[in-house]
Amino acid sequence: MSAQTASAPKPRRIGTWIDHHLYSIVAGIGRLLRRPGSTLLTVGVIALALALPLGLWATLKNVERLAGEARRSREISVFLDPRLAPAQAHALAERLRRRADVAAVRVRTPDQGLAELRARGLADALDALQTNPLPSVLIVTPGGDDLRLAQSLGTLAEVDVVQHDADWRARLDGWLYFGERLVWVLAALFGLGALLVVGNTVRLDIQTRREEIAVLQLLGATDGFVRRPFLYLGLCYGAAAGALALALLTAAEWALRAPLAQLAQSYGGRFALQGFAPVEAGAIVLGAGLLGWLGAGLVAGHTLRRTRPIED
Repeated sequence: MSAQTASAPKPRRIGTWIDHHLYSIVAGIGRLLRRPGSTLLTVGVIALALALPLGLWATLKNVERLAGEARRSREISVFLDPRLAPAQAHALAERLRRRADVAAVRVRTPDQGLAELRARGLADALDALQTNPLPSVLIVTPGGDDLRLAQSLGTLAEVDVVQHDADWRARLDGWLYFGERLVWVLAALFGLGALLVVGNTVRLDIQTRREEIAVLQLLGATDGFVRRPFLYLGLCYGAAAGALALALLTAAEWALRAPLAQLAQSYGGRFALQGFAPVEAGAIVLGAGLLGWLGAGLVAGHTLRRTRPIED
């Protein structure tokens, strides 16, 4: 009987703790809704601070996707000696296909190259030529290290020029690495700005409720009990700002999608912007909410420690 009596208060304490958490959440949302003007201003400032690094991150993701397609295009153009006959070009292509570091070889004869130039609107200029000046070209797809293969192909006696785009791809990788580092730096800076905005807003809210907090502290309320509503207030600010930042970026994506598709189509390609996946969007809202929680917790904890009455 005594054991049952001792264990009875524990469920009540847990229920009271849960009830206070639910009350703090509802109270935080209610305080936001009671001040729509100031709430929208605060949420808008935080959303803009979050939207810049998030937008840069989304842009970088799309550039990396485009760069991935460029990296997959690892073909090496091998321009043969113009004096080489097409039959000799085909024989060299057969020889290269037997190499372990070559995945595939396509032959573009001088006549095929001339036909491609005519299709591009250069027929009048080509008609003035007495002979076909174009050499045979081998389009080689590497099966391993493309840079080493390009160097090896350049040493062949039948080869005149080897065109390989490894250098610009290396530079592109360098720019992407710089972009990733820039995203993290901006995220840290603007995240700190969001922390300061939430912290200052919560500090002002604490000042307006100073007398109420003083009464609670005199009655023996712990700092955790008094701080909890402000934590959820910061959480609501952050989550609302994260959702607004996603809405702004989605609107920007829809505005840019059609012009970018037309631009890609003019170059004979297809490219469409990709926004945030549902999991990423949820993580952004959650992360923004936790950022608001942290800012509110830092300011509320510091303020409450200063205002706690001194016991005699």
